[in-house]
Amino acid sequence: MAAKARKITTVEKKLIGVADIVIDAAQRRRDPTFAIPVRSLSNVTFDEKKGLIELGRRKQARSFFNVGMAKKFMQTVLVADALCELQRANLTTSLREIYYRSKHTIKNSHENTLDTQDESDPLIEDLEVTLAALREELHVRAENAGSVVGPLVLVDDGDTVDCARLGKGGYSVPSIVEPEYLDIRRCTADFVLLVEKGTQWNRLSEDKFWRTHNCVLLTGNGQPPRGVRRLARRLHDEKKLPVYVLVDNDPWGYYIYSVIKQGSINLAFESERMAIPKAKFMGLSSADPEAYELPRNVGIKLNDKDVARAKELLGYTWFQKKDWQTEIKRMLSSGLKYELDALANKDFQYLTKKYLPHKLKEKDWLD
Repeated sequence: MAAKARKITTVEKKLIGVADIVIDAAQRRRDPTFAIPVRSLSNVTFDEKKGLIELGRRKQARSFFNVGMAKKFMQTVLVADALCELQRANLTTSLREIYYRSKHTIKNSHENTLDTQDESDPLIEDLEVTLAALREELHVRAENAGSVVGPLVLVDDGDTVDCARLGKGGYSVPSIVEPEYLDIRRCTADFVLLVEKGTQWNRLSEDKFWRTHNCVLLTGNGQPPRGVRRLARRLHDEKKLPVYVLVDNDPWGYYIYSVIKQGSINLAFESERMAIPKAKFMGLSSADPEAYELPRNVGIKLNDKDVARAKELLGYTWFQKKDWQTEIKRMLSSGLKYELDALANKDFQYLTKKYLPHKLKEKDWLD
């Protein structure tokens, strides 16, 4: 009996299409060229109705016969070939392994196809947006860089994970959290609290804040990686949970919140699946140092980079709301930024026993 033919996936067909462009151009004796969408502020728009940052239509040609583009064109084809190999084998791999799989020395030369991973990672993003196939669909994962704890039961590769029974360390959030890889079996929480810093997540977890306030605690240890953002979005969509964001009172905290809420400029093509337009900013806000009587000596003086970044945020369309203009300008006028850790000046458990309970009770957040 003949072996059953393997079904080619939609993503694999798209990757094969990259090779077809080269073959077709060669047969026609033409310059092989890719049209790569431009991923920059100049090519994004903010859809106020959706509350999302969206990618525009501008594209940049990447051709083989252009001396300045030839190497990058070749690198793009090599990475696409490695990704196609993953599809055929139905395997997932890391960004690092894609780099090594695509790296070799060009025959009869001392030139490498790739010198550092900083060259291959952006190419994967280029292919994501060009092929309209997310990294997760390309079977590429990043290192786990987040944690979750709370009344949440997941099924990961057949294994049941009860996030309420894993101690204060919680469950390490994988980079690929799509339903075919990670099933949300049960969740009885009332909301999701997405915390910028691992140190504060640790405090909340150790104090069992998730139990006393029936929530899911998530952290990405800084700018949340895709897996954390996508899991928060799934909990919001599938379990109808509100999402509150807790970050430092500085321009970088504001931006992290905006990425969670509206999406990012660099990955605007992912906003529909990643961003959470209804997410709320829980704090630390620029009014909190006065409201909670934090001494000025626990504030940190804004440096030139902080000031420049804050002024840049003021100009973003998605920060044009009156409350956000007031928030950012108040921080600038104070000349100080405050870390969440500064709340420990009041008490080690001030965050969990006083600050957050009061914020939740008073619904003291920014939209």
